[in-house]
Amino acid sequence: MSTGTGTGAGTVGPVIVDAESITKTFTTPDGRALPVLDGISFTLREGEIVALLGKSGSGKSTLLRCIAGLIAPSSGTVSYRGAPLNGANPGVAMVFQSFALLPWLTVQQNVELAMQARDVPEEQRAERALRAIDLIGLDGFESAYPKELSGGMRQRVGFARALVVEPDALLMDEPFSALDVLTAANLRGELTRLWEGREFPVKSVLIVTHNIEEAVQLADRILVLSSNPGRIRAELEVRLPRPRDRRDPQFDALVDAVYGILTGREERAHAAVAELAEAEAAVSASAVRAATPADLPLPEVSAGGLSGLLEILAARGGEDGLAELAEDFNFEIDDLLPLVDAAVMLGMARVADARISITDEGRAFAVADIDTGKELFAQAAAQRAPLIRAIVKALRTTTDGSLREGFFLDVLRRGFSADEARHQLGIAIDWGRYAELFEYDAERGELVLPGVPGVPGVTAEAAPVA
Repeated sequence: MSTGTGTGAGTVGPVIVDAESITKTFTTPDGRALPVLDGISFTLREGEIVALLGKSGSGKSTLLRCIAGLIAPSSGTVSYRGAPLNGANPGVAMVFQSFALLPWLTVQQNVELAMQARDVPEEQRAERALRAIDLIGLDGFESAYPKELSGGMRQRVGFARALVVEPDALLMDEPFSALDVLTAANLRGELTRLWEGREFPVKSVLIVTHNIEEAVQLADRILVLSSNPGRIRAELEVRLPRPRDRRDPQFDALVDAVYGILTGREERAHAAVAELAEAEAAVSASAVRAATPADLPLPEVSAGGLSGLLEILAARGGEDGLAELAEDFNFEIDDLLPLVDAAVMLGMARVADARISITDEGRAFAVADIDTGKELFAQAAAQRAPLIRAIVKALRTTTDGSLREGFFLDVLRRGFSADEARHQLGIAIDWGRYAELFEYDAERGELVLPGVPGVPGVTAEAAPVA
């Protein structure tokens, strides 16, 4: 197994992968064009780790698959060592979030499988597989099956399977997100030690992540992607020596810088929602689609979690830095983002320069009793959250105050995948139930306004919609 060339920031060599003006557009079931990537250009060179960082909808995984040659861009070119791709990229290997192991094969057989696809002679497979398994710390588990392994060990098999083919570039798609915090931290540390110790049989790494601290910890360069469609919004160099200390002020400064870039989008999104809340439009199917923009999905947070964030913020004088909040309360810094998204969307907080400040509406919600808090949440959600607003308006146009969930799923699929659409509707149902704006009848698969016969326990009046 050859020795890698990972030497840290500042030491880079020839270009391995060159992406030029990559655009990718998918077609929805109703024939609409859904742009996912728009004009993305960057290079990946020998001796560097590059992180693609962005939220849902930024097209990170789609871009990675274009680089791997698994899907073709709608326009633009991906080149490997100067040659444009016309199929799978011969110089890369991938590590997936979901492990992607074959359960009926042993650890060694799963690792050897990658070499079979590349026509490595059979007599070499066992030797190389065992060397890769030992490198990644699974020596002694060669004959074990995936069901016998923990999540961290299964991901190690995924790493071994990618490394055994000695690719020029290792592509990783959220490789640590399915693991618990301690296991993920351990694997990130081992990855760094292998890279810095020149034991990695790869010349470069490209990692997709939504975790800011992970990107700062691992990468020499961070490409921050905007969403819907994905574009490169900023590029930051990370010149900190490895191993990197999360308590280092320079580490914090980089995290804050990335937060400033990401939360700048929230200010624009908040302005867009405010405009939407002021506009009066006829309630129709087209109005429902317009009120459910894919670039402003509902964050996966509860009203209680939102109230907790606002209570903490109020107790700290109404304003604080996002990184400081995370550190003081022992959060993963990225765990705050959904709560921040929700607070900004509902007009209960503002974000600027990686600092969050509470609004009068947010302060009122934070100190309210249960019933008053529900009313305030209902008013904010019905006016400012596009999907909630659309659902309430659509239900009020019907004669019996009910609509099948399939109607809303069909609308959402114009901007989301099927799984994402179902997830968004689930969040909306939770918000609507808490706010008593609408209920969900699971037996009939219907969303219904309060007071509809046959839906037990729903008697409250819905909050007004602007």
